Amino acid sequence: MKEIENAADVHELVHAFYGKVLQDDVLAPFFRGLNLAEHLPKMEFFWRFVLLDESGYTTSVTDKHMHMRLKAEHFQRWLSLFNETLDERFTGEKAEMARQRAALIGWTIQSKM
Repeated sequence: MKEIENAADVHELVHAFYGKVLQDDVLAPFFRGLNLAEHLPKMEFFWRFVLLDESGYTTSVTDKHMHMRLKAEHFQRWLSLFNETLDERFTGEKAEMARQRAALIGWTIQSKM
């Protein structure tokens, strides 16, 4: 277990998490046809913005998901896999921040749908 301290750690988190998502029966269908070569760097940028204070991220995460037909079960599964990934690989303040931010993001998007 290690702390999230740099871009390499965020890369590890994002790729490990999406590895789980792409194998998950509940969430994988939402990622079919998605260009992961474009998507994953955006997710890394977002989490560097959140966890490492990297500037420049301006995309509305909520707006990006409003067209999707997401239900409570999708949000619960997404958060469960995200937290599982954190628990397997990371510890410390930034891991806890990631956990809290993910919960807030899920709640926010779900409440606006």
